Amino acid sequence: MASATATGNPETDRPLTGRVRLPLAGSRLGRLILLLNILGLVVLIAGALIMNEFTRGLVEARLDSLSTQGQLLSYAIVNAATEGDPEPSMNPELGRKILTLLGVPPSERARLYDADGHLIADTDLIADRVLQRNLPAVRTPGNPLSESETAVSAREAKAHGAEMAEVQAALKGVKVSQVRESESGGRLVSVSIPIQHVQRVLGVLMLEAGGVDAIVAAQRRTLTPFIIIAVLVTLVSSILLDQLVARPVLRLARAADSVRLSRARAMSLPDLAGRDDEVGDLTRSLESMTQTQSARLDAIERFAADVAHEIKNPLTSIRSAVETLEMAPAASPVRDRLIGILKSDVRRMDRLITDISNASRVDAELSREAPRGVELDRLLSDIVATYAAELHPDEPSVRLILPADSAGLWVSGRETPFGQVFRNLIDNARSFSPRDGEVRVTLSRTAPDKTGRGRIVVFVDDDGPGVPTDNLETVFQRFYTSRPRGQAFGSHSGLGLSIARQIVEAHGGVIRAINREGDQGQVLGARFSVDLPEVRA
Repeated sequence: MASATATGNPETDRPLTGRVRLPLAGSRLGRLILLLNILGLVVLIAGALIMNEFTRGLVEARLDSLSTQGQLLSYAIVNAATEGDPEPSMNPELGRKILTLLGVPPSERARLYDADGHLIADTDLIADRVLQRNLPAVRTPGNPLSESETAVSAREAKAHGAEMAEVQAALKGVKVSQVRESESGGRLVSVSIPIQHVQRVLGVLMLEAGGVDAIVAAQRRTLTPFIIIAVLVTLVSSILLDQLVARPVLRLARAADSVRLSRARAMSLPDLAGRDDEVGDLTRSLESMTQTQSARLDAIERFAADVAHEIKNPLTSIRSAVETLEMAPAASPVRDRLIGILKSDVRRMDRLITDISNASRVDAELSREAPRGVELDRLLSDIVATYAAELHPDEPSVRLILPADSAGLWVSGRETPFGQVFRNLIDNARSFSPRDGEVRVTLSRTAPDKTGRGRIVVFVDDDGPGVPTDNLETVFQRFYTSRPRGQAFGSHSGLGLSIARQIVEAHGGVIRAINREGDQGQVLGARFSVDLPEVRA
C-alpha cells in the first residue's frame, strides 16, 4: 500500500513547514477578482472626483467673477455717489442710478446697502424681476400654517438672517465671499464688498449669482454613464466569478458527492483539469487524490487476498494435524511429531499476524507524524550499537562504515519508520549470513546536483548466497520468502522487505537489491541500497 505522504524542508527537532506565501501571490483568480473590483471602484471614484472638482471649480469661478465685478461697481459708486467733506457719505439716488446705468447680468442680483445696513437699491426691483412662487391656499381665521408653509417661512427667515449677517460683516470693512441658501432653498454664491472712501465704510454692495444647483444637477446627469459603467463592471465581475469559480466548485462538489455516494473509484472532469488557474489545480488534485485512493483500495484488496492465502496455509496444516492427532496412539512418535507441527504452525501464525499488523499500520504511522529532519548517521549508529550490545556468539556481527564527512547527513522523514527500514534490512542480511559472517552498513553521499543538494545512499551488505537474478525485484513483494536450507519453515513472513520499500518510497527514496560479485564473477553476497534525498538541517 503506497503512501502519498508529502515531505518538506527539515528543521532540527521541529516539524517541516512550507514556504509562507504572500496574499494573492501566484493566484490568477485572486488577481482577476481584485482587478475587477478595483476597476468598479475606480470608475465610481473617478466620477465622484470629477463631480467634486467641477462643483468646487464652478463655485470658485463664480466667486472670482463676482468679486471682480463687485470691485468695479464699488469703485464706480465711491467715485460717483460719494458726497460730503470731511465726513463723506453715499448718495442713495446716485447709487441707484449707477446700478441702473452699469447694470448686472440677468443671472445675477446686486443689492446696495447704506452705512446702517438699510437696503438702498435692488437690481431685481429696478429691472422688475420678482421671485415667482405659488401662493399658499386660502386660510380661514384661526387655522394654523401647514407644515410646508411653516418650512417655507423658516427657510425665508434663515436666508434673510444669513444675508443680514453677511452685510454686517462687510460693514466692518471685510469682503465676504460665501455659498449660502436662498429663500427658495437653492444655493447662492454671494460676495459682499464694503464701499469705502479712504477708511470710512459708506455702504455694502452685495452680488449674488444663482443657478449653481441647476448646473450641478446637469453635471450629475453626466455622471450617470460612470454609474452605469460601474454597475455593468460589477455585474460582469459577478457573472465571471459565478462562471469561473462558483459553478466549477459546485461541479467539483457534486463530482465528489457522486464518488462518495456511488462508491466510484475515481473522479474525472477533463474540462476543468485543463484550466491554468486555482480551479484547475484543485480539479487535478482531486482527481489525483481519488486515483490514489483507488490505487490504495486496490492494494488493500490485494493485501487482504494475500493475507487470506497466507493464513489458510498454516490453518490447513493445523486442521490436518488436529484431525490426525485424534487417531494417533498415545505416547507415540507420530503423536509427538504432530504436536511439533502444531507448535510450529502456531508460531508461524503468530509471526504472520504480527507482521501483518505492522504492515497495516505503516500508512497510519506515516500520516500521523509530521516530517522532521533526521540525522541519518546518528540513527544508524544507534541501531548498529543496539545489535552489538545484543550479539550472541553464534550470530553474524553488524558493522557501520561512515564517510569522513559523515557529520550532518540529514534526510526528511520520520525517525521511527526509518529505523524500521534499516532493522528489517539488517535482520534480512543476518538471516542469510553465516554464523561467523558480518553485515556491513555503509553510509555515503553523492555529488550535489544543480540545486546544491545531493543524495544519501545506505548500503547493507551480507556474505550470504545472494539473491537469484530473477528475484531481485520479487524479494520486495509481500509474503515472498526464500530461505537457505536449515532454517525453520515459517520463521519469516516475507513482509519485512515489502514494508521497507513502502516506507522508503513514501519518503521519496528508492530501494534496490543487487548481488555483489568478485573478480571472477562469483557472487559474494547480496547488497540492498536505500537512496534518499538529502536536505539541509
